[in-house]
Amino acid sequence: MNRFEYRRRLRRDRRRRQLQHIAIGTGCVLLAGLCTTGAFLFLKKPINSSTEAPSSPLVIEINQNSGEDTPRVPETAESSPSEVIIVDSPAGQLLTKAAAIAAGYDYDGAIALLQSDPELSSNPAILEAIASYEQTKASLVKAKIGQVTHVFFHSLVMDNQKAFDGDADMGGYNQVMTTANEFKKILQSMYDKGFVLVRMHDLAYETTDENGKTVMKPGTILLPEGKRPFVMSQDDVCYYPYMAGDGFATRMIVGEDGKPTCEMKVDDDTTLVGSYDLVPLLEDFIQEHPDFSYKGARAVIAFTGYEGVLGYRTADKYADSDTYEQDCREAARVAQCLKDNGWELASHSWGHLMMGEIDMDRFRTDTDKWEQQVDSLVGPVDIILYPFGNDINDWHPYTAENEKFTYLYNAGFRYFCNVDSNEYWIQIGDNYLRQGRRNLDGYRMWKDMTAESEGRERKLEDLFHAEDVFDPDRPTPVPEM
Repeated sequence: MNRFEYRRRLRRDRRRRQLQHIAIGTGCVLLAGLCTTGAFLFLKKPINSSTEAPSSPLVIEINQNSGEDTPRVPETAESSPSEVIIVDSPAGQLLTKAAAIAAGYDYDGAIALLQSDPELSSNPAILEAIASYEQTKASLVKAKIGQVTHVFFHSLVMDNQKAFDGDADMGGYNQVMTTANEFKKILQSMYDKGFVLVRMHDLAYETTDENGKTVMKPGTILLPEGKRPFVMSQDDVCYYPYMAGDGFATRMIVGEDGKPTCEMKVDDDTTLVGSYDLVPLLEDFIQEHPDFSYKGARAVIAFTGYEGVLGYRTADKYADSDTYEQDCREAARVAQCLKDNGWELASHSWGHLMMGEIDMDRFRTDTDKWEQQVDSLVGPVDIILYPFGNDINDWHPYTAENEKFTYLYNAGFRYFCNVDSNEYWIQIGDNYLRQGRRNLDGYRMWKDMTAESEGRERKLEDLFHAEDVFDPDRPTPVPEM
């Protein structure tokens, strides 16, 4: 044995002894840490059944490039010996994927993945992780579907100075839009309060009863004690031409990572790509806080048809035939990307009409145009978000005698949303779900900020404190238009 081999053996033996005494940390290490350079080691860590989702296993980095022999242990480590799992091993890779699934409360999915490889079925770390997920799953609480709130936004203001520049459109932006800074603060506040994003389809689902009749049944949402499910939607994701130059995104595209993102044109006609509206900003937040999303849920994205979809001119009066066909193909591609990444698509009507007030002939024409010009692009959708919150009925349940409801139902719609400022309002009928949505815009926040002085109750305190969120760049007061 030469001197080099002797020293290498000494280092290996010293490292082995050190690893035998490495402690297990009690804090969480983000899954993103797995992407950094160097060799990583997993430590098996029991997952408790507290109200928090099980954290991903702790990792210890050994920086091979530095020449250091001593593993770097998280400062939060506590004394407790444990078996070491190499992250690049089959067991380590499986545990990593399972932890990502479990972070979104899908413990059944995480367990199924861990049980999917027969060669690893007896691995102690795999068995321990399964037992931990089973224990946490048993502690989950069934959410009350009738108490699920639904919040919504329009396109987000990305450049306050351009949106609030005093021109004719400023008043509308100030009233019904939310700034990007406000949106990010709202997300953080709701996350801190224990809200978890769910799909509309999690609230209720279509099934067949014992008589063979198609019916709507309440869904089952299981979350840790203290967590509160909510639905989010965005109206008018069309990027209207009148918004050009006013500090908004200009269209949605498929990013290099395969996820939906946005383009935004700036003053010198340069086009930027990045998180310039709700979709990519929400995606960013969920990547940092995977426990904000229930089983991969994202928001509901709604658009009208007459001005185009997702920033693409899909109505033939806005483009020549060649451009029209190209825009249609790209809009369909982006819509599929949204669906593939957990987003739900919805109708906001074809012509952005007061659906509860227009006559039946116009109602049929509008619904037919949606089916012909938008369904054909993005695929069938079963959610409709009424423009202006203008419902086709009062609070009484929909029935077959309601001609507009029957027409929408026959067109494939099952989920119907109006606008309601109450904390929650849900109605599940025999064959539909109906939900009220809360607008989180400049007007609603201003009303909350002035509630006490005007002798009213605040409407947003369960979500956030308006003064902590309201953008100082907004012109005040914010009047109702």
